[in-house]
Amino acid sequence: MIALLQRVKSASVTVDNKKIASIQQGLLVLLGVEKADDNNTVEKLAEKILKYRVFADPQGKMNLSVLDIKGSVLIVPQFTLAADTRKGLRPGFSGAASPEKGLALFTQLIDIMWLKGDSLMDGLAANWLQTGQFGADMVVELINDGPVTFNLTM
Repeated sequence: MIALLQRVKSASVTVDNKKIASIQQGLLVLLGVEKADDNNTVEKLAEKILKYRVFADPQGKMNLSVLDIKGSVLIVPQFTLAADTRKGLRPGFSGAASPEKGLALFTQLIDIMWLKGDSLMDGLAANWLQTGQFGADMVVELINDGPVTFNLTM
């Protein structure tokens, strides 16, 4: 799995001119699923997203996770992250998971994130986790904070 984490002040997803997800301070996660990904990969990625320290502590150092700041997470499926761009001028997608597998692992990641987030930190907002729509043509808007962006590859 490939997760492009962006620390944001806010982010949202719109499908067919209707805003379907919106968060304030937290993480925007663009997610690509690859053929080799499995349940173990999903479990590790969920843990890493929730505990990855990208927010500043009182001394200005990146020592706090999204859970520590009681922030939000917006996960957006993005098939193109699994592209092979090493050769030529057109991306190849032979390493990407099938749509069925991609949807299954995306859904599993969301389920695990809910369970882990709710159990690890009391006081999270009821809608702390939002998602884009798998397979849809989405408009993603964000105000990047920093900018701070990390590419997590599992």
